[in-house]
Amino acid sequence: MFPSHPFDADHWRDRGLDDDKLREECGVFGVTGVADAANFVALGLHALQHRGQEAGGIVSHDPAHGFNSARRFGYVRDSFTKQSLMRTLPGPLAIGHVRYSTTGSKGNTQIRDVQPFFGEFSLGGAAIAHNGNIVNALELRRELIDRGSIFQSSSDSECIIHLMARSLQKKVPDRMQDALRRVEGAFSIVAMTRTKLIGVRDPLGVRPLVLGRLGDEGWVLSSETCALDIIGAEFVREVEPGEMVVIEHGEVQSHHPFAPRRPRFCIFEHVYFSRPDSILGGRSVYETRRQIGVELAREAPVEADLVCPVPDSGTPAAIGYSQESGIPYAMGIIRNQYMGRTFIEPTEQIRNMGVRLKLNVNRALIRGKRIVLVDDSVVRGTTSVKIREMMLDAGAAEVHFRIASPPTAWPCFYGVDTPEREKLLAASMTEEQMCVHLGVDSLRFISLHGLYRAAGEAAGRDPAEPQYCDACFSGDYPIAPTDRMDQGFRMKEPAA
Repeated sequence: MFPSHPFDADHWRDRGLDDDKLREECGVFGVTGVADAANFVALGLHALQHRGQEAGGIVSHDPAHGFNSARRFGYVRDSFTKQSLMRTLPGPLAIGHVRYSTTGSKGNTQIRDVQPFFGEFSLGGAAIAHNGNIVNALELRRELIDRGSIFQSSSDSECIIHLMARSLQKKVPDRMQDALRRVEGAFSIVAMTRTKLIGVRDPLGVRPLVLGRLGDEGWVLSSETCALDIIGAEFVREVEPGEMVVIEHGEVQSHHPFAPRRPRFCIFEHVYFSRPDSILGGRSVYETRRQIGVELAREAPVEADLVCPVPDSGTPAAIGYSQESGIPYAMGIIRNQYMGRTFIEPTEQIRNMGVRLKLNVNRALIRGKRIVLVDDSVVRGTTSVKIREMMLDAGAAEVHFRIASPPTAWPCFYGVDTPEREKLLAASMTEEQMCVHLGVDSLRFISLHGLYRAAGEAAGRDPAEPQYCDACFSGDYPIAPTDRMDQGFRMKEPAA
């Protein structure tokens, strides 16, 4: 997403400092062919809430009432469950979007930035919801403004609407194809016209998008399969990288408007972003994460008394580590399920309390024990330090960290909220130095090869042709981040 001033480079240096986890920035969902489609979209967005908690929006179309939209800050359950609101979104066709703020503060988000975006063209209206990030958006925005476009939001996604408006094609799907051929970066898009539900993935398929069937006549597009389950829809297949599906009158048409490329799906979807009850690439996310723990136990064994997850994202990997190592699994840390996002509080004192407000150590279990803590990642390390302090305060004899991803040493430019590279612990420290910095008895990350094996690639990572986008670990960017390079970012030099 853009800052309020799209050319303010200082924004990029500040983003991500309010939290110590990488955050997916968007989830998209669309339904057609059912009565009151917006109700199904609200349920689907609720299931995708983990992909964005800052705000959400729904656009629907009804032949008698035309297009209607609602955009709200906060959780879906609080914003889109009131019947009085949902009655304003009638019709058999609707799309929706949940958004994560890059700064963690609603005060820095304008309601005009909340998707889906809507535009009126000479051929009729269209709405669009976008998951991902356009890496040449600043360049496109300058060009469009120079040609007279007037932007209503600070979002990169609005560029697509303006490019569609300038296309000379006669049909909205063709205009969208025109627009997306100008776009560089990652995009999974759910869009709608008066009669069509449209889904598109970028040629590399960086972000997920799936197709589902609802009843006899309904069709669904979703970021993840878990959102199909909540409305009782049947998973049909993934939208292929570089594919556009157009659904109208119960029929699904498939188009491939982009030159074919070797897919590079985001491997961090397997590690953290997607819900564990989703299916990615035909694989259970839960099983992949459990297998990560198995690989981690093989690569980084340690003598200990208990294996404990850092909840909730570390739980499947901790189970796998316990099963492979034979060390008993235990809930040594308990999460307060009813705690809000404390990192939005304005004072440093409250922010420092955040981890203790969300997590509490099971003292009776931990006292005197050698503990293996399994977490999904280490970003800036601030949360890891606080958890180590909590464990030692509770009487742990030893604290060993095992991390279910390789060191995060490079920022992501494809739709993930990542600190600048100088804020990433692994960008300036070796594994041994990080161990000393965190003050733990040992620290080990899963290797990139081990992560690939856990994701189903038996031979590990092929450096010549990586099967996934793993730029945050390797610095190997499959799409050059044009805008950021213009601002001075330098990619990793290729190996000789």
